Amino acid sequence: MSRFAKYAMVISLIFIFAVPAFGQNFRVVGSWSFLTQYKDIEGPFWSQGLAEKSNGKLKAEVVTTLGQINVNGVGLLRQMDSGIFDVGHTLTNYIVSDCPELAGLDLPALSWDIETARKVVNAYTPVMEEAFMRCYNVKLLGVTPYPAQMIFSKVPITKLADLKGKKVRGSGWTTAAFLDALGATGVTTEFSEVVQALNRGVIDAAIAGSLPGFNAGWGEVTEYLQPIPVGGWALMVAVMNKDTWNGMGAETQKTFIEIYNQNVIEPAWAVAKTKTVEGVERLTATGAYKDTEAQMKLVSVSDSDVQLSKKLLQDYVLPKYATQVGPDATKRWNDTIGKVVGLKAVPQ
Repeated sequence: MSRFAKYAMVISLIFIFAVPAFGQNFRVVGSWSFLTQYKDIEGPFWSQGLAEKSNGKLKAEVVTTLGQINVNGVGLLRQMDSGIFDVGHTLTNYIVSDCPELAGLDLPALSWDIETARKVVNAYTPVMEEAFMRCYNVKLLGVTPYPAQMIFSKVPITKLADLKGKKVRGSGWTTAAFLDALGATGVTTEFSEVVQALNRGVIDAAIAGSLPGFNAGWGEVTEYLQPIPVGGWALMVAVMNKDTWNGMGAETQKTFIEIYNQNVIEPAWAVAKTKTVEGVERLTATGAYKDTEAQMKLVSVSDSDVQLSKKLLQDYVLPKYATQVGPDATKRWNDTIGKVVGLKAVPQ
């Protein structure tokens, strides 16, 4: 029996006897407790906000987080299907192996600003709702962004082409495809292991959100920050067990979604842009943090790099995506996200 299976068994036994006699009590797997979004929005909502906003009719408890259970997104959703947890959080890039079309939500250099990212998510939400139910038997509650995912480099870079021949930590196969098109080598490394990998020379650069990267100490082991969103916005999904959702009843479902949107979805989207800027300023000692000791060099984004990014997305990443997901999923992408950003996915 795996370590996670044993952990899941213990959790399930605990909560068989822990369900209250009235109301709804959700067992939640949070995201990463050391990140700002969890500390400021997600954690407080589940531990206190939901109960307060519903006058005690809906309650929740974060029984663990992704960082604690050490299981990938697919593993979590499979466990949720068994009813061990009611609500789970994970990144879309972590769950595409069983549901490839979800990778179309956050492609490299697809959404250059938070406003476009929101439009993309809104357009693709009906597709995602059906996909999550079909692939994982869970109800999609919502999607929230982290700060824009940019390049932290240990080696000198002045333009994207300087990554050719370098080993770069990315997240998801679409980012790996983008890096491959640049002539770089995509390397899979856990977020918590990036600092060590950079110090040991296992990787030359890594992609992450500006503020998460700062909080994890990446600015202390890298020197150059390239703010092109080559890793998208690291979109986080929250999902609920199907039986839990269906057992709530239509009126309770409506109440829950209204509370969740007002207290999690909207605040997370509202701060994504400012948190991106804050991360960049903290890393480079600019703006509001110009008097700090940060020493990263901010690489300017040239028009040529913008055009190169768009070309690689259109000519390399999108064809690979369309080939992998098949004609039906490709049509759904073209009819939704494609219309928002003015692109069309065509198989290789």
